Amino acid sequence: MGRSRRTIPEELLLLALDPTTGTTAQPQSLDLGLAGAQLVELALAGRIAPDGDRIAVVAPRPTGDPTLDCALELLRRRGAPVRAVHWIGGPRLGLRQTYLSHLERCGMVAAVPGQMCGVLPTTRYQATDTAISREIRSRLDSAIRTGVPPDPRTAALAALAHAVGLGKHLYPGNEGRSSRSRLRDLIRHDPMGGLVAHAVMDVQNGVAVQPRRNPAPAGRQAAPGGRAVAEPARGVPAQPHRSPMARVVAH
Repeated sequence: MGRSRRTIPEELLLLALDPTTGTTAQPQSLDLGLAGAQLVELALAGRIAPDGDRIAVVAPRPTGDPTLDCALELLRRRGAPVRAVHWIGGPRLGLRQTYLSHLERCGMVAAVPGQMCGVLPTTRYQATDTAISREIRSRLDSAIRTGVPPDPRTAALAALAHAVGLGKHLYPGNEGRSSRSRLRDLIRHDPMGGLVAHAVMDVQNGVAVQPRRNPAPAGRQAAPGGRAVAEPARGVPAQPHRSPMARVVAH
């Protein structure tokens, strides 16, 4: 894989960067989205493929991208297809910072050191080439506005943006409601992107904590003691709790 093309994890992170504050929107769910974006990028590179709700390695040769190759090697070591929710829900410590540091080395963002409350050191990231961010955003806007099925990369990016809750960041307020709805609908245009996006939302909703054992009626799942409870909605990403530190990018 050549480095002339930006990867989906990089584009997702650039979409999440706030140009005013230098922080990332939805930081907790964004970490899940980056792990999912790696799966989509590996699938587009022909290294992995969906196997039901699982991910199977079909070509373990390196891509040339160190971060993607690390993920590919971890998948290969599993020895058997792994459920997407289990992979995305696994520990991914430092993944967001890894990509931020990579974007900084590539000259796409600049690190700006600072302090919170005059004591705690923080690092914010400002985009240095706003044309790149505008191009990424333009692709999403075009897919939403025209209704023309987007290319697989754009469809997957849209699915992940919806899954991590970037809709309100990209298209805020009541005036952005229809755009957010169309962003959600783009999830159907890429099977791998859709699989990963639903897995990201399932992890946020706690569906991946344990497998279901006893099938329940459609739209409901069994609770302890046999009582049926409503299943978390798969079309709407959960909103994780955000602490006062949630908008600090580097920890």
